[in-house]
Amino acid sequence: MKRFHVHVHVTDLAQNIAFYSKMFGAQPARVEADYAKWMLDDPAVNFAISTRGHGHTGIDHLGLQVDNDADLAVLKARAQDADLALIDEGATTCCYAKSDKHWVIDPQGLPWEHFQTLGSIPVFRQADAESTPTEDRRADVATEAAGGASACCTPRVTGKPIGIPVKSSCC
Repeated sequence: MKRFHVHVHVTDLAQNIAFYSKMFGAQPARVEADYAKWMLDDPAVNFAISTRGHGHTGIDHLGLQVDNDADLAVLKARAQDADLALIDEGATTCCYAKSDKHWVIDPQGLPWEHFQTLGSIPVFRQADAESTPTEDRRADVATEAAGGASACCTPRVTGKPIGIPVKSSCC
């Protein structure tokens, strides 16, 4: 199964949790001090909100969440066949989860995250028990899209660069 993913930056988490809980008719599957996520079946969507937007609100990124390696490989192959700018993070941690993921950037500069969630972690972004979480991945993803390496991982960037700054956090 593929699940549509939407991540929105908000200014008041509690107010937005109340609003979206009423709108979806369900409480979030996960709530943290700066984050909430609904894993809805109807419609099939992973909807996340966070206060990590550093001053901006609204849609941070869109994505597709898959249940298995094969579906993730298909999404990656499609991006590579289309010669899209692709940021391959591979195994990583963010948004309170361990994931395998890559990113593609649309012509407007909107990031799309393709990922498979592999497990849960206790902090927003933490590689292992000895590491400390990093702040919002916005700068890291922008650096990666420009061909540089992030402070928290060494992704591979392939495809045609589109010359648009990436506006995304990690999840």
